[in-house]
Amino acid sequence: MTNKNIKTPSEGNTSRSHQKRKITYTPPSYLDAPKPNVEGVKYRWLRVSTGGEDDARNVAKRKREGYEFVKKEEHPDYDVPVHESGKYAGVIGSGDLVLAKISEDIADAKKEYFQNKTQMQTEAVDNDLLKEQNPSMPISQRRNSSVSYGKKKATE
Repeated sequence: MTNKNIKTPSEGNTSRSHQKRKITYTPPSYLDAPKPNVEGVKYRWLRVSTGGEDDARNVAKRKREGYEFVKKEEHPDYDVPVHESGKYAGVIGSGDLVLAKISEDIADAKKEYFQNKTQMQTEAVDNDLLKEQNPSMPISQRRNSSVSYGKKKATE
């Protein structure tokens, strides 16, 4: 005589509602920013001071590139730190950084410019390197990376 209605502990005495999900901790980010509330705009943190000194050169450069500061009034329902006084009063910021916005078109054009510049510099270095190679010692170029963990075991 066997009773098929008796459950063993391994057969699922615990239901999904009784299982607790493991909680993982993530440290808070000091650079959380609201999402842009306007289409066609990207946000970026800009440095306005370093070492207690104003960084007017960086701010002027970024303004010439087309960045504009993001004011708290643009995100009234978002709880974010704001500069209370000084020349950046009312601007969303954290320490020596302020939040700025730029048109996606300008940001994409800037990204493309620097990608092209990097490509040209890489090609120039490659050409100089290949110019100096010797037939008895050819230079091979490999542009791949690999990740390994720990020490490799010594082969016997």
